[in-house]
Amino acid sequence: MSVPFYVFVIVGLLAQMVDGALGMAYGITSSSLLLSLGLAPVVVSASVHAAEVATTGISGISHGYFGNIDRKLLFKLALPGALGGMIGALLLSHLDAPWLRPIIAIYLLILGVYLILRAYRGLNKAAKVSHVKTTAVIAGFLDAVGGGGWGPMTTTRLISQNMEPRYAIGTVNAAEFFVSLAITIVFLGTLDFTHVNTILGLLIGGAIAAPFAAWLTKHLPARITMAVVGALVVIISLINIWRYFV
Repeated sequence: MSVPFYVFVIVGLLAQMVDGALGMAYGITSSSLLLSLGLAPVVVSASVHAAEVATTGISGISHGYFGNIDRKLLFKLALPGALGGMIGALLLSHLDAPWLRPIIAIYLLILGVYLILRAYRGLNKAAKVSHVKTTAVIAGFLDAVGGGGWGPMTTTRLISQNMEPRYAIGTVNAAEFFVSLAITIVFLGTLDFTHVNTILGLLIGGAIAAPFAAWLTKHLPARITMAVVGALVVIISLINIWRYFV
């Protein structure tokens, strides 16, 4: 069945709205929607990674324009994250570790619940961000190996360390460009350019949504953003745990 081009645009728009505003779940959202349309997993993976390079670039520029980026933190995330992504992409063909997913899901589930509880108290402590480079390397690696994880792991950890959500989300989105680019370069030989419509549709939809999502991040109250991020992480984690054990 042939999927109309505008459907890919809508998928890209929805995925980027979620990712740009909450700092996570572009891959999960777009992949889930594309798979539900009947596309093969290999096509979905190649298309999402290719489109993500451009959408994360536009999203990063948009967050920079609205003042949502911590520049010092950006470099601490980008380079280690890109390194972890390249290592993960290189090892992917030789690594079969499905047991990683439930472990990551349980870890994120705990952090998600913690964020929801924190949302009721607000940001009443100074941010003490630690182990940034280590988190970035692990998140980049898992993003390449597991098809996702950069946003949930980095954004959730930064917010859990009392960083204001708008800066955590904006900085993580900007750093994701470098991670996606590194992964895509390694995977370049596997991209199937017969599916240009899928990639272009995701690109156009993401480009439309990115500026508005960045604006939304700036204006959403921190406690609301924290609660939404926590709830999203909990839902995603529960779905991943259920898929693994069922």
